[in-house]
Amino acid sequence: MAKRAILLNCDMGESFGAWSMGNDTLVMPHVDMANIACGYHASDPTIMSHTVALAVRHNVKIGAHPSYPDLQGFGRRSLAMSPEEVTAMIIYQVGALKALCEAHNTELSYVKPHGALYNDMLKDLSLFDAVADAVSCFNVPLMTLAVLDNQPLLDIADRYELPLLFEAFADRRYLANGTLAPRTLADAVLTNAEDIISQVRQITQYGKVRTIEGYAIDIEADTLCVHGDNLAAVDIIKQIRTSME
Repeated sequence: MAKRAILLNCDMGESFGAWSMGNDTLVMPHVDMANIACGYHASDPTIMSHTVALAVRHNVKIGAHPSYPDLQGFGRRSLAMSPEEVTAMIIYQVGALKALCEAHNTELSYVKPHGALYNDMLKDLSLFDAVADAVSCFNVPLMTLAVLDNQPLLDIADRYELPLLFEAFADRRYLANGTLAPRTLADAVLTNAEDIISQVRQITQYGKVRTIEGYAIDIEADTLCVHGDNLAAVDIIKQIRTSME
């Protein structure tokens, strides 16, 4: 089977004020898409602007990475919000990043929700509808998890004439139902380079992934998420890029 042409994306711009997070300068040359935090789980206007400029220098596509308003919990806690609140919240965050892109003479290319919001919209289709409604205002694709049955998501997206980008993860274990294993489970996050490269090859060459329960499931992805939050992870991203090329 031929390799799938899959782009690498990475969460970036997650520093805040005097606090430095991630290794954006080292990671940016090795990825295709930068998911830039919009101030609700991390980042601030200056960090957002600097990250946009860094992406422009390396010809990397820029995506907005909105989340629940949860700086203390890094956007990993679910919040009780109405669909109307979610739609307005995303428009607010994405609009800010879009304006900064325009200030740097570049454009916004897609939106990828962060953390608990990303997970919750897959469990609650009314929430996915609210997210789709917001993203459709910007005429860019919405990035979401590639699950076993994407059709319900495609049906909602079609109502808004919204393109979807389906994503897989290089360093996260999967459950048999095609969703990500919760971080509370042992081995939910892969840290060994050999294990990560093996999973990348399964996805890119065969369109499959082995679950935490030991099953092989189909997964068709347009993009692969990598993380560069430590120096070892940066080296793994380089290895992933080499293995894909």
